[in-house]
Amino acid sequence: MTETQELAGPIDHAGEPQPARIRSFVRRQGRITPAQRKALDELLPRFGLDPSLPLAPRATFGRDAPVFVEIGFGNGETLAHLAEIQPEHDFIGIEVHPPGIGHLLLELERRGLGNVRVYTHDAVEVLERCVPDASLSGLFVFFPDPWHKKRHQKRRLLNPEFVRLAVGKLRAGGLFHAATDWEDYAHQMLDVLGACPELVNADPSGGFSERPVYRPETKFERRGQRLGHGVWDLVFHRSALTAGEASP
Repeated sequence: MTETQELAGPIDHAGEPQPARIRSFVRRQGRITPAQRKALDELLPRFGLDPSLPLAPRATFGRDAPVFVEIGFGNGETLAHLAEIQPEHDFIGIEVHPPGIGHLLLELERRGLGNVRVYTHDAVEVLERCVPDASLSGLFVFFPDPWHKKRHQKRRLLNPEFVRLAVGKLRAGGLFHAATDWEDYAHQMLDVLGACPELVNADPSGGFSERPVYRPETKFERRGQRLGHGVWDLVFHRSALTAGEASP
C-alpha cells in the first residue's frame, strides 16, 4: 500500500469522501520466512480476531479476566513474555506487518499460550469499532515509529486525539504504559499524556518512570543502548470514569 493510499479518507454512506486521517504507519511487506508464512496461514485462524466485530473477551477467552492490549507489538517478543508471566490476564496484540505477526504466532504455539489474540488491522480503527469503553485493564505502546523527520511527525501515534480515544477504553485505574528511545518523542508523549485530565502520572515528580519489571528489555532496545540511545518509559493510570460511562 502506498503512502497516498494510507492517507486516503473513508467514503460515507452517500458516497462522499470524508476528511483523511493520517495513519501512524505505512504498510511494508518486509521479508517473511516460510515458517512465518505458514503460521499466518495455519495459526492466524485460531488466534486472529475479526476487526468488523465487537470484542467479546468472555467469549473469546472463555473466562472473565483483566484484558490488556499492546498496540504495534513488532515481533511479539514483549507480548509473548507478558502473556507467559501473567497467565491470569488476557492479552490482545494489534499489528499490521505480516513478518512480526507470523513471528508472534510461532511463539504462541511454541510456548503453548492460550491467553493471547491478535488483530491484523489499524489500531485506531480497532479501538474505535471493536473495543468497548471502559473495558481494558491496560494499554501498551512500546517503541512506536518515531517518524523522526520533522515533516513526518504529524504521523506520530501518540497525539491528543489518540490519547482521548485510548483512555476512554480504560477502566478506572487502568494502565497506560508507553516507551520510546527517541528523546524528543518521549517529551512529546509526556506533554500529551500529562495534558489528559483523566490520566495520572505514576511518577510522583510528573516525569518519566523507571522501566517496570514486567516490561522486558528487548533486542531492539539493547541494540539502541549499545549505540548510545536512551530509553524513556511513561506510566500513567486512568483516574476515574467520566460521567455516563460505566465499567462493564
